[in-house]
Amino acid sequence: MAEALAEGGTKSAATRGGAGPSPGVFEQLGAVADAVLYEGYLLYPYRRSSTKNRVRWQFGVLFPRDWVEADGPVTAGVSGSADSWYQQTECLLRVRQPDSARVRVRVRYLQMQRKQVEEAGRPVESLRGDDGTVHLTFDEALPRECEIEAPLDELLRGGRTVTVSAAAGEDVEPLPDDTGRVVRSREEIRAETTVTAERLCDDLCRIRVRTTNTAPAPPPRTPRDEALRRALIATHTLIGGDGVEFVSLIDPPADLEALVRACRNEFTFPVLGGEAGDTGPVLLSAPIILPDHPQVAPESPGDLHDAAEIDEILTLRTMLLTDEEKREARATDPRAAAILDRVDTMPQEVFERLHGAVRSLTPSTPTAPADRLSGVAGSPEPVTFSAAPADRLPGAAGSPEPVTFAAASADRPAWWQEGADDGLSPTTDTVLVDGVPLGGGSRVRLRPRGRGADAQDMFLAGRTAEVAAVFHDVDGSVHLAVTLDDDPAAELNNWYGRFHYFRPDELEPLEPAGSPDEPSAPAPAAAPARHPSDSETPAAEAE
Repeated sequence: MAEALAEGGTKSAATRGGAGPSPGVFEQLGAVADAVLYEGYLLYPYRRSSTKNRVRWQFGVLFPRDWVEADGPVTAGVSGSADSWYQQTECLLRVRQPDSARVRVRVRYLQMQRKQVEEAGRPVESLRGDDGTVHLTFDEALPRECEIEAPLDELLRGGRTVTVSAAAGEDVEPLPDDTGRVVRSREEIRAETTVTAERLCDDLCRIRVRTTNTAPAPPPRTPRDEALRRALIATHTLIGGDGVEFVSLIDPPADLEALVRACRNEFTFPVLGGEAGDTGPVLLSAPIILPDHPQVAPESPGDLHDAAEIDEILTLRTMLLTDEEKREARATDPRAAAILDRVDTMPQEVFERLHGAVRSLTPSTPTAPADRLSGVAGSPEPVTFSAAPADRLPGAAGSPEPVTFAAASADRPAWWQEGADDGLSPTTDTVLVDGVPLGGGSRVRLRPRGRGADAQDMFLAGRTAEVAAVFHDVDGSVHLAVTLDDDPAAELNNWYGRFHYFRPDELEPLEPAGSPDEPSAPAPAAAPARHPSDSETPAAEAE
């Protein structure tokens, strides 16, 4: 899912210097929040018989406490892929208008609904109507949310607790021509959310939002599918306010790093919402790991695909479904039917836009001759990188110059020319880092950048690894493919070419620079030359 949401965006004209969120700021996050809501449930027209649906609703699931802890206490983590009975968000908030500061919290989740098809008063697995429409017995889900708004002063004095609930109920839908009926039933959802604040200094507070399932627990050995009827599913929280702004927990200011590390986020991962450049008017705390300022890619043609880079894959797979598979998908869930309708009627020009877009390139101004570019064999100096201001990114409004790439030379031609990569060898090329040539077999320690690093890379900081290959991108940048020393699947990953990728300035050599006559470490067995993005494609989502 992190792959499914594009980072960044231009500075919003509605940004008000931290005075509070823009009107409807929660609604601006609606498409992103919905992608979170339906992750693991329905981002593709899954069928009842498909493997994907054997284990449904894997993220942000809050069960009654006694049931989920029947075999022992839950272990808190930074995201919500493990079942729990609570979810806790802690974040830092700067107070810009002390006299009128207010905090808004919106808790969103799914309530499971059992859909039972009946024929002549008897439960059946499926039923085909006279018009050929198929009706299937299958569990659905209904979106629910609860909103809290309170003055910051009240939260500092003790907080506020509100009931989060969804009523039990049953709906009966007769099928045409008296062929049968569909009965949809729901059990009551009962939970509560507590919002508190702690003042850390005059203009800085720590906010805590804790949502707890308070429903009576089913018997300890109740199957998970049955216990889900009393659970909050895909639980996530939006936090905003007036007269306040939030601090990034991924990339905090240096003077707040210790306070950020003290925040205890359990079964959730909070990131800044809104557009890049906004001063933290809203926070999205999700059970999956996302970057700050996640956004749905503009190429995505509608809700409930994966909202960005793998839309093309899912669209193609949807097109390849047989007529019988499409009938089953339509009968599984009305949202699946809507995805099928959108794919079947998608104009060619919309489909072509799904092929992808490059958003990460920055203008390049070479400062050294081509034969001294990073990664060229014999380069006498370490790798250096520079960043461009946001308003100079390719395609940005007012960008003063087109994108340029490092100049080609006789020994290093441009990749985009046929045969240009003939002289490159990922398993034997090296790149200098702190005077040490790093290549296949080199030992390194991982030091992800504090600013702009991938969120999941940050969890690997300080780990040791072995370099498997050196890759050169068409824009002149270099990435090193590594396997973790303590990864039990390292040998398997190396065999089929699935690695973690880091820039040279994110690696610390563990071996000192040797003499020129010292033999280099033997290269590992050749692995397929794969682009870094290959390891990040969530192929499982397309199943």
